[in-house]
Amino acid sequence: MNKKEGAVISTEPRINDRIRTPEVRLIGFTGEQVGVVDIDTALRMAEEVGLDLVEIAPEAKPPVCKIMDFGKYKYEIAQKAREARQNQTHIVVKEMRLRPKIEPHDYETKRSHIEKFLKGGDKVKVTIQFRGREQARPEIGYRLLMKLSESLAELAFVEFAPKQEGRNMTMVLGPLVKKSAPKKSSEKPAPESVAAESE
Repeated sequence: MNKKEGAVISTEPRINDRIRTPEVRLIGFTGEQVGVVDIDTALRMAEEVGLDLVEIAPEAKPPVCKIMDFGKYKYEIAQKAREARQNQTHIVVKEMRLRPKIEPHDYETKRSHIEKFLKGGDKVKVTIQFRGREQARPEIGYRLLMKLSESLAELAFVEFAPKQEGRNMTMVLGPLVKKSAPKKSSEKPAPESVAAESE
């Protein structure tokens, strides 16, 4: 079975003698529009200035080619892709663990931690841990979680409502403020999970 030439799809543009079309619309290395020329003329012009002929719009008729430094062009594209990845926001899910019979002081401490996470644009997974007989009173944990969500209503919305799984009941709070893009890499990344437990 004969395979057609060019069946392998490449993400890189064709350059120099890989460009198969008889003529191209040429852009000079300084950005000037040269116009439609035959491929041999375009290749010779690129060779005269020691640069590459790069196909930048293969779907055009005729294809658009530019005389440029292909190595530098690839480097600039890689740099832009790297910068785009660095500017993406990374949603971090923090975790806070509570007990059903938490002391008021501990509750306020945990609540202030959660508030800080939400203000920073992070999601918070709040887990109520039941032990022994506490498992028979899941409504205590539910009321505690709802109290927490109501007290943080100005900062968060309930992304996942309280749900019991075994000895734990969990709820996820999503921040109302969007997380800002991270600054340069001098900042240390925040830990993925902060788990605190009250006895």
